[in-house]
Amino acid sequence: MTYDGMARKPPSTAASAKGRARGKRKTAQSAPAPGRVRRLMRTVTVWIGRLALAGVAALLALVVLFSLINPPTTPTIWSESRRLGKVDRQWTPMEEIAPVMARSVVAAEDANFCLHWGFDMRAIRAAIDDGARRGASTLSQQVAKNVFLWQERSWGRKALEAVLTPMIELVWSKRRILEIYLNVAEFDEGVFGINAAAFRYFRTSPDRLTAEQAALLASVLPAPKARNAARPNDFMRRRAAAIADGAATIAADGRARCFAPAD
Repeated sequence: MTYDGMARKPPSTAASAKGRARGKRKTAQSAPAPGRVRRLMRTVTVWIGRLALAGVAALLALVVLFSLINPPTTPTIWSESRRLGKVDRQWTPMEEIAPVMARSVVAAEDANFCLHWGFDMRAIRAAIDDGARRGASTLSQQVAKNVFLWQERSWGRKALEAVLTPMIELVWSKRRILEIYLNVAEFDEGVFGINAAAFRYFRTSPDRLTAEQAALLASVLPAPKARNAARPNDFMRRRAAAIADGAATIAADGRARCFAPAD
């Protein structure tokens, strides 16, 4: 009974059907059609591909540019400059760096530098067999990381490094790769490049470095903030001796030919 004493009339079947139909239409309108979803996904995929291609093109443009001009800075140098207030760095062309310094770095970091195209597959397989306890990065990979990328390890960085390394090998000569490496590598906290390192540790210039000094500087590279070339411990002395032997070996067997000065 209603309050006025009259019975409430149940809604008609036709009205209920119309209400249900309207509800179905609203539900159908709110759910995107499968075709629209597919078109949206295709659009997103196309734009992601375009952005990826644009990124690769930008990186290639920088690689080409740095084949002609020297990198003004790197992400690591920039961040350390902000953290420390300033860094010690002065660019030195390859012609003003003692050849024994170049050979020592190659002997220490990438003895097959002249034999590979950016990735040393033999070293990679050896690192895998050793349970990844040893490094397998070539000088070309280290230049890709030092000049264009960041230092922290991540899959994203390794992927970009894998894209950049063949570009660098394709555009730059081996001598140019080594020249840039020697000018951006960190040798101590806030000390970047062989010019600053030679003066910091031995109060000399890069062209006057002896074989012993070059080997000691190269022995610093894996851990520049923890090692001191001017005050080497026993481990560093043994490593420097091995590097000096390696530098002499690659000079004798031709593995230094690709970055040797032109006659």
